[in-house]
Amino acid sequence: MNKLNNFPDKLPESIISRAQKLNSSLISDAMGGENTMDYKIKPVGGNMDFVGTALTISTVPGDNLFIHHSIYNSDEGYVLVVDGKSHTKNAYLGELLAAAAKAAGLEAIVIDGLVRDKSDLQKIGFPIYARGFIPSGPTKNGPGEKNLKIICGGAVVNPGDLVIGDQDGVAVVPRNQIDQVLAGAEKKQKYEKQRLRDISLFSQNKTNRCTSKDLEPDWLEEKMAQFKE
Repeated sequence: MNKLNNFPDKLPESIISRAQKLNSSLISDAMGGENTMDYKIKPVGGNMDFVGTALTISTVPGDNLFIHHSIYNSDEGYVLVVDGKSHTKNAYLGELLAAAAKAAGLEAIVIDGLVRDKSDLQKIGFPIYARGFIPSGPTKNGPGEKNLKIICGGAVVNPGDLVIGDQDGVAVVPRNQIDQVLAGAEKKQKYEKQRLRDISLFSQNKTNRCTSKDLEPDWLEEKMAQFKE
């Protein structure tokens, strides 16, 4: 396979649609807290939630040649996930590449490294996730690799994995675990909605001799039993 020009199979719209109804926290809980990225990798601004299929890149620290190539040879529905080696001396991209990525139809770019042009990135409104900002620009010499297993922010990412990002951070679901993880996240979401209804009902009935004991979840007493004499 020509790893420069080919794409991993795009995830079905049915999977994307289910994931869009969830969030990174629910996904993380369904994976037992595994395969979430470092807490420093966050969106450059608000309202930058995304869901998509991973398209992976590994770069030389501080070099964005392969990021350029991937953006200009991309397809709709993919999330460009870049192993930037946690490099902190150069920005990997700024306003121009973000605008190009948005125009090309990418869902988001996630970089284990820094970016620049913060205010402009926020105005563009395209989901960019990074470790932070620095004015220093990148080199454009390569080498790099595309469509391979990478580590980004401590999470393992393979081409074709499900990637979901929001204000809490980024979670990556291995392609062969997607159905299981989504089912677990949907179950947790249902539980949380019921708990919120229970809490709301407690608040409404608080004057009717309700106590905080009436509010506790079912699992708490069993968990605490081991600590009782």
